[in-house]
Amino acid sequence: MRHNRKQVKLGRTASHRRALFRNLLSSLFEHGSIITTEAKAKEVKRRADILIGWARKGDLHHRRLAARDLFGALPLQALFDKWGKMFPDRVSGFTRTVKIRQRQGDAALMCLIEIIGSNVGAADSGSKGAAAGAD
Repeated sequence: MRHNRKQVKLGRTASHRRALFRNLLSSLFEHGSIITTEAKAKEVKRRADILIGWARKGDLHHRRLAARDLFGALPLQALFDKWGKMFPDRVSGFTRTVKIRQRQGDAALMCLIEIIGSNVGAADSGSKGAAAGAD
């Protein structure tokens, strides 16, 4: 039975799943937004909100906890210096997901996940939509 089991498995081993989410979270904090499948986006959103909550606290203990879930120093630095300080009054809900389209090959629902207030994802998706509409 799956009582109180919140993590999705996605048909991967534990090490593969951990590496996958570390890559997705690192890209999210480095670029401000990413495009991925709906199932992955839901889990990334959950984990990203936890990490930004830690970044708001800003102490060494929470920086070390966040370093376990990210690859490299650049996403970690962006998390604590940029994203953590962007939300001084907000308690939760730091990210949003927007359903975009179905993927051509397997019809998987693709989602844009972005950090609220980043304006990176909105500008990217807006420019793609404007270019696609112009053709």
